[in-house]
Amino acid sequence: MRSWVDWLCLVAAGFSVTLMVALVAVQVGYTGSGPALSALGQPDVQAAIWLSVWTSLVGSLLALVLAVPTGYALARWRFPGAWLAEAALLIPVTMSPMALGVALLLLFRNPPGLWLARFFVFEVPGIILAQFFVAYAFIVLVARTTFSGIDPRLEQVARFLGCSPWQAFRRVTLPLARNGIVAAFLLGWARAIGDFGSTSTIAGAVKGYTETMPVAVYLNMASVSIDRAVALSVLLTLLTIGGLVAVRLLVGGRR
Repeated sequence: MRSWVDWLCLVAAGFSVTLMVALVAVQVGYTGSGPALSALGQPDVQAAIWLSVWTSLVGSLLALVLAVPTGYALARWRFPGAWLAEAALLIPVTMSPMALGVALLLLFRNPPGLWLARFFVFEVPGIILAQFFVAYAFIVLVARTTFSGIDPRLEQVARFLGCSPWQAFRRVTLPLARNGIVAAFLLGWARAIGDFGSTSTIAGAVKGYTETMPVAVYLNMASVSIDRAVALSVLLTLLTIGGLVAVRLLVGGRR
């Protein structure tokens, strides 16, 4: 027999799932109309989709290159203030996206950033820079958790058998962490492709130039092009759900 606490928790869980499903259902239901669905075939909409896809991939890959060794260091090394260093790396997660964009702009206020401003401020590389920061925090957090779950004695055995530290990492640790690293990349990419606040702050919202999918949703809502805005919003939602499902499968979420 379940107690009233169990039933209360079940009702709360069911209500929560219903709310989340409703958010997707209302978008999909509206997009089922012909004009909204055909909006994805418009050249400017496709340009926004392509810009979002390739910039988020580049930004996430750059974040992955830096986050994997950082996550490994946090998982294996113990030093005074390690918790503070880890907290600092997670600042982009807790910081407001708009505040992150303003902070990125301030990086280019003085030399040497001032010399690089013309390449990033209100330019496409600025989108990649913002997406790098929003993806990095997610990737380094998952990478650290992944490496922490791998027994360091396996590396020690590999080194005892003649492997160098790099060979032990490449042949033992990295294969064991593969699924976790891929999951980290997918989470970072899903966060990067949906970012609006920081990317629009540093790169602007220039239609047809720095117009990513979230920016396109904003601009189309502002111009009352509801069909295009909803179609792009549904696409972003589906990409995010697809990324979460892939992560769940990679980390063995199926029973």
